[in-house]
Amino acid sequence: MIDFIPIKYYFDVFIYFSLFLVLANLLHAYTVPLNDLKNLKFLRTSGMILLVLVILFIGLRPISGYAFGDMGRYSRYFISYANGVQVTTDKDVLFHYYMKTLSYFVGVYGFFLITAIVYILPMYLISKKYFKPYWFYAFLMFVASFSFYAYGTNGIRNGVATSMFLWGLCYPRKKLIMGILFLFAALFHKSVLLPIMAYGLTMVYNNPKTYLKGWLIAIPMSLFLGSVFVTLFTSLGFGDERLAGYLSGEYTESVLKTGFRWDFLIFSAFPVFSGWYFIVKKGFQDHFYNQLFNTYLICNTFWILVIRANFSNRFAYLSWFLMAIVIIYPVLKQSFFKNQQIMITKIVTAYFLFTFLMYLMYYE
Repeated sequence: MIDFIPIKYYFDVFIYFSLFLVLANLLHAYTVPLNDLKNLKFLRTSGMILLVLVILFIGLRPISGYAFGDMGRYSRYFISYANGVQVTTDKDVLFHYYMKTLSYFVGVYGFFLITAIVYILPMYLISKKYFKPYWFYAFLMFVASFSFYAYGTNGIRNGVATSMFLWGLCYPRKKLIMGILFLFAALFHKSVLLPIMAYGLTMVYNNPKTYLKGWLIAIPMSLFLGSVFVTLFTSLGFGDERLAGYLSGEYTESVLKTGFRWDFLIFSAFPVFSGWYFIVKKGFQDHFYNQLFNTYLICNTFWILVIRANFSNRFAYLSWFLMAIVIIYPVLKQSFFKNQQIMITKIVTAYFLFTFLMYLMYYE
């Protein structure tokens, strides 16, 4: 356990470490060309060090419900399972059986370390799968994401479920493996059914321009009819009662604020602009990228429609976990700019600056 960092400064340490890493990466891009062997070695070494450090930092954090939200509740579940209590819940059953199984072999700190590995490793795997020697940039984007820390330390089950979805995306030609991983993801957290269904829809229809129009139309619809959509999705019983509670305001935990979140909408527009720019303006053609982009658009459109709901940030995460790869994918697959490596690092830096800005606004 990492007990030499005071709990109240744990997030601060992570943020400023990320800031240092992003800025160092930006400066390094001005010294060595992208395909230089020295740069490729630097990327590989830096990436592996970052992977290990982040897993240890997230996985060995002190147990605290105050500082890390759901962590306290899951630690109590795990300890009760270790003491012989049987799994009785019928909700998100795989996660509970996962805890029960691990309780036979490891202690509570081992459980959180293994869970951190399950959360973070798929981000490395999908980066390595699609970007080969440049995987470090994509992985750094994941780590620099606004929601990365929160869903690694607080919304743990949701974070693991979306990471399993990312893992499934590593097997586009092996549908059985993809399907199994998607099933595991849904059994960990039912909300992941939304990106699973969205990705399934892209297998049938994969035209980005159509989904982009739908995303744009959703904004005025939400502005003028937002409460109607919240009521509609609640009455349809979307997901389970917890999700219905998030929509209707039944849950009373505090959130930063509710209402139409223009700040989060602008943030959500970054990958939309990126996809539009590279697909429509630059003519980037990549079937899998179209599927990624369209999956993001579908999930984010749903969030826009219920943006006024309490806990709408939890719905936002069902698209935001794809944000990093949607933004960085084209520039790691094809050369668009004269100084490509500098542009890549500028994109990473600009992306992280929103995370840092939100930290200064809400957490400082």
